[in-house]
This record gives sequence, C-alpha cells and structure tokens, in this order.
Amino acid sequence: MPGRASIVVVLNARAGNASGDARIDTRIGELFGAAGSRAEIVVLQAGQSPADAARAAKEHADIVVAAGGDGTVSGVAAVVAGSDAALGVLPLGTLNHFAKDLGIPLDLAKAAAVVAARHIRRVDVGRVNDRVFINNASIGVYPGIVEKREELQQHGRGKWTAMVLATVNVIRQYPGVTVRIEADGVQRTWRSPFVFVGNNEYAIEGLRLGARPVLDRGLLFAYLAPRTRTRDLPALLLEALLGRVSRSGALEIVPATELTIDPARTRRTLVSTDGEVVTMRAPLRFRISQRALQVVVPRA
Repeated sequence: MPGRASIVVVLNARAGNASGDARIDTRIGELFGAAGSRAEIVVLQAGQSPADAARAAKEHADIVVAAGGDGTVSGVAAVVAGSDAALGVLPLGTLNHFAKDLGIPLDLAKAAAVVAARHIRRVDVGRVNDRVFINNASIGVYPGIVEKREELQQHGRGKWTAMVLATVNVIRQYPGVTVRIEADGVQRTWRSPFVFVGNNEYAIEGLRLGARPVLDRGLLFAYLAPRTRTRDLPALLLEALLGRVSRSGALEIVPATELTIDPARTRRTLVSTDGEVVTMRAPLRFRISQRALQVVVPRA
C-alpha cells in the first residue's frame, strides 16, 4: 500500500467488548497515533448499517477498518471485496472468529499496529445468492435460534443465557429440514437439523479445532448432521455453529466450488450469514470468490 494510505475506522461502539467504554472512539484514534498513523473514526449510529458506512468510507480510504464483531466485519467486507481498498480488523466482538483465523491480535493496541503496518494478503469470501459471508452461512435450526435469542435479549436476558434458552426452546420443536444439494454437478438429498456452509474448511479435530487453517483455498465446505440422535443435537449444534465442529463421525462434509441448496416445500427460507439472519428465496446458490478480499494482516 502507499506510504500515506488513508485509514477510516467503521466503529460499532455497541459491540461486545466495546459497549462498556464511553471513550472507545477516542482511544482507537490514540492507538493509531501511537502506531504512527492517523485514522478517521466513523461511529455507527443506532440502526445504521456497517455496509452503508463502509460504502462512504471506501470513496476516500485505502484501508477501511471494521471495529466490532464478526457481523460488523462481514458488513464492511461485503463492500470492500472486489475493490482496490483493503479491510482492516479491530476485534471488538465476543467471538471474533475471522480475526482469529487471520492471526490478528485480540489486543486492541496490537491490532491497530497491524493495520498501521499495512501488510496485505488476499483471502476468499463466500456468497449465498447476492450476500457475502466471511465465516459461514447456515439454514435449518440455527436461524430460528438466533431470532429467539434476540427476542429474549430484548426482554433483558444476557447474550449467553439467551443463547442457551433459545437453543433448548427451538430444538425441542424443530422437525429438521430436507435439502437437495447439488455440489459441482452431483446432486444428493439429505434430512438434517442444519446445513452449515463454511468459507474454506473448518478443522474438526486436533489442536486447531474450530479454526480455518487456510482462507484462500477457493473451496466451500458444507457440513450436515443426517445421523444425529435428538439427545446429541444440542451439543453438536452448538459446537458446529460456534466453530467447534468436533464430532467428525456425526457429520457429512461436502466440499465444492459451487453449491445449490434447495430446501423442500418452501420457496423462502431463513439464512444466517455470519450470525445475521435474513430471508432468502430458494434455491440458495453458494459460490466462492477466490482471493477477492484484500485484508491487512500481521507479517508472517
């Protein structure tokens, strides 16, 4: 990147690890100053989309930084992907899957120093219909759990308490989903409680359990659980959707460059992309955009 590249930070001040800091915007500006760079801070207003803020920032920034959780990062990445700008990440969320997979420090000062150093690599993004995802997309039981969790949070429950209660409540009633999946021209039908599509492969065993060792292989990986017993589903589902899919014997894994997923008996279905739930028209068409996103990462 040019030595005087401009940096704009799109800040979600309500993200998990930022919400208690009333000076978070000032502090981020100071951290960039300490790292030898100047950054413009754009604080998201209530209801404002990270993508809208990133779209405006991209007009005059070489690096657009997403400061928030995976949902914020995904929204900014969707705008930056395919452009001349690069994505920077300040991990302020609860889980920060994308930052961890890129090796970005969770310490805010160190993460700001990484952005200021401007070391760029290219990684893949996934797409389902017209929507970009950086981590994963899923259908089945999980989008219902997210909706129920948000409802419980609005009634005063904490995030993790709401997640547990929502999981128990939804799984008890969920009948599963029948899907036809066409992967690189081969079609099969499964019945599963969920279908989880990763942008590149998740490690399902070993020391890097739940991580993605590679983000530029150019492959999608669909994970299904067609043989799961009801009593095993809560643990398996939480493992899979928190990025810890460890029971490889219970999962069917389908690698592909393109996937078409057609839920039976419905033309519109809920889809969770990087934790954000939207309604999409079926069939769902997944593809990988190889090395479409420039990201600022630590030097090896």
